[in-house]
Amino acid sequence: MKAEDRRENLTRRELLKSLAKYIPAAGLLWISSGNLSFGTEKNGRNANYGMGIYIKRCIGCGRCADACKRENNVPLEPFFYRTWVERYSVYMDGEVKVESPNGGIDGFPPVEHKKPLLRSFFVPKLCNHCDKAPCVQVCPVGATFKSPDGVVLVDEKYCIGCRYCIQACPYGARYLHPEKRVADKCTFCYHRITKGMRPACVEVCPTNARVFGDMNTLSSPLLRFKRMNEIHVLKPDLNTEPKVFYANMDGVVR
Repeated sequence: MKAEDRRENLTRRELLKSLAKYIPAAGLLWISSGNLSFGTEKNGRNANYGMGIYIKRCIGCGRCADACKRENNVPLEPFFYRTWVERYSVYMDGEVKVESPNGGIDGFPPVEHKKPLLRSFFVPKLCNHCDKAPCVQVCPVGATFKSPDGVVLVDEKYCIGCRYCIQACPYGARYLHPEKRVADKCTFCYHRITKGMRPACVEVCPTNARVFGDMNTLSSPLLRFKRMNEIHVLKPDLNTEPKVFYANMDGVVR
């Protein structure tokens, strides 16, 4: 190495050290964990994970929500879910009733027939792992971030429990963990998918209503799902670019 190169490299190191004094510590932590320790790489490029849901296949058994709680140590009490199932009941007079008792884990009571029922169906919901995630934008310490493979994660070591991300999520997919006092949400079972396994909710679904895959892989079942169905996302007007896709979703779903 030439003397000039050594002097140039030394100058760069000194510059970085001097800049570090003016960058908040939390920001440095986010940059350093800034997603370098996460992600899976295939053929020299990062994966891009997403999920598809066949609404017509969902039977409302709640096994997905139950498996999610057990796999990810989600508090067993109601109101804490990484994924849940809603039942939509559409009546002839235009009323739409949405219910999700205990996230659908215990099943659903019979549909009320006090007036003519037009249709009824189930809709699984979870974090949409948006490409333009509002939760990532509002986190003041960088605890919420998007991994190189497109999964929105929360680093609980840096989360301060301010709830900004919970308020910013338009899908109601986050909650404050009652014991850890940090934000928690679906991770697509990141600890499983980085080992080549499927998310727990996908694994246990008896009707294959959920499809998981890498959108950067041509053989992905998710790409086939998108090609073969009319695809919708929740709240498309918000331009968050969700990566949970619904096949032939009813227009009343919100």
